[in-house]
Amino acid sequence: MTTTTTTTMMVMMVMMMMMMMMMMMMMMMITMMTMTKIITMIMTTMTITTTMMMMMMMTMMMMMKKMMMMMMMMMMMMMMVMMMMMMMMMMMMMMMMMMMMMMMMMMMMMMMMMMMTTTTTTTTMTMTMTMMMMMMMMMMMMMMMMMFIMMMMMTVYVRARNYNSVSRFTHNKSSR
Repeated sequence: MTTTTTTTMMVMMVMMMMMMMMMMMMMMMITMMTMTKIITMIMTTMTITTTMMMMMMMTMMMMMKKMMMMMMMMMMMMMMVMMMMMMMMMMMMMMMMMMMMMMMMMMMMMMMMMMMTTTTTTTTMTMTMTMMMMMMMMMMMMMMMMMFIMMMMMTVYVRARNYNSVSRFTHNKSSR
């Protein structure tokens, strides 16, 4: 590694740490304010997703070249913004936000792939590695989104019907 890459790595590390701290603080504050089961669940999922993303980013950065770092930074920023926005949004909007995020991710991936092909220094090995990483990341994102949406569905509809409805005494014997 050259000196420039190492410095960028350090900067990225610091930024990541700071961002994570901010995220955690926000989570804590929101959970303290609301104290409902659903909200806490959402917050935990958010933290997990963010951490996972961070890890993925770090690994990718280790593998890639200097030019890719800028792209990575951009992606990171986008993701963090998305996460913040999602926290502010309500439940139904959250799902839409998820979809938007996936779209954004895909676009970013495409851009990165384009960049990779244009560079002369990249070998076939690096290309394959990056491709694999991309695919893995996409899969991870998809899985997370699906899980999150499923959780949302479960918490919002099922629980609301079982515990909060008036007709629970007549219909639902299990919830007594």
